[in-house]
Amino acid sequence: MSDHASDFVLQAISFDTLEGWKDDDPSGLFEVMRSCRRQITDVKPYRTGSLGLSSEDLLPLLAAAEDFTPSSPASARAFFEMHCRPFLIRRKDGNSGFVTAFYEPDIDVSERPDEIFRFPFYRRPDDLIDLDDANRPEGLDKAYAFGRLQGGHVTAYPDRPAIDQGFLEGRGLEIAWAKSKVDVFFVHVQGAARLRYEDGRIGRITYAAKAGHAFSAIGKLLIEGGEIDRAEISMQAIRAWLARNPERVDEVLWHNRSYIFFRDAPVADPKAGPIAAAKVPLLAGRALAVDRMIHTFGFPFFIRAESLTHLDQGRPFRRLMLALDTGSAIVGPARGDIFTGSGDMAGESAGTVRNDADFVILIPNAAAGRFD
Repeated sequence: MSDHASDFVLQAISFDTLEGWKDDDPSGLFEVMRSCRRQITDVKPYRTGSLGLSSEDLLPLLAAAEDFTPSSPASARAFFEMHCRPFLIRRKDGNSGFVTAFYEPDIDVSERPDEIFRFPFYRRPDDLIDLDDANRPEGLDKAYAFGRLQGGHVTAYPDRPAIDQGFLEGRGLEIAWAKSKVDVFFVHVQGAARLRYEDGRIGRITYAAKAGHAFSAIGKLLIEGGEIDRAEISMQAIRAWLARNPERVDEVLWHNRSYIFFRDAPVADPKAGPIAAAKVPLLAGRALAVDRMIHTFGFPFFIRAESLTHLDQGRPFRRLMLALDTGSAIVGPARGDIFTGSGDMAGESAGTVRNDADFVILIPNAAAGRFD
């Protein structure tokens, strides 16, 4: 394990003591697990996080799921009870885990810019390169995973203010244009969107790369500036504040220098969720974004958030989920982002999720022995 591992321990527990487990129905996960297995075996394994769990550790579980069709919620739970052991992720600082949520926005767009559609979604530029310890220039923070290659020299890529002010104009990188700079910003935060073109066509974009600068939360900026009360912060509250203060939109959005580039994603099934970092469609309410520096995609997590009740008709959120995505703001061993689905209703649900939560990772039996 790595530096991250010193911050937390895995505590073996039993399914019998896992509060809420017996009320959950994880039947919907099996199709996603089959997609994960195809990605690992036919394309490439997922990167192993510092916890040390690999795609190879996951494959026995995925292979068992291949031909298993649950006949009831109980049989779905019994499958995981047979093939996995649960471990509570316990932070050494004594703090609980924390969940937020994300969704796939629906955005009206145009193929061409005009007076209404003025704000572009950009493809990855050809002078943006991946950085690692071998090619990162001295003096550039190790957090930069991307940089700009120009004339044989690598530098930090221009940030959000520079790109908003035209740095990429004229290079033909635009995928489509939206009506609102704020809409574009929140698609950057979510990492994907469904695009509704004027002729009725539906497109989809998903994360391709970023400029490399650290993510800075504008909600935190507005709280610290006394603009929004900490107890009231949500995506809806931030959007309302920006709508009331149009003259300060650039100042606030530019506080987050991180800039996201996109790629077109095929829309084979409009009802299926977007394809995110794990390269499989996200399942609403069952897909979790995690810190991929620590965790490995495809692993099941049981999330219990007693104070999060609006996603389950007033009942506490207690669900088995699969780690299928990541995000700049998702940092730590017990930090997750719940995918609520696509469209405005999903956005309403996602925007107010900020809750303490317990994180229990299910480790396939053969690998679980390493963590006793």
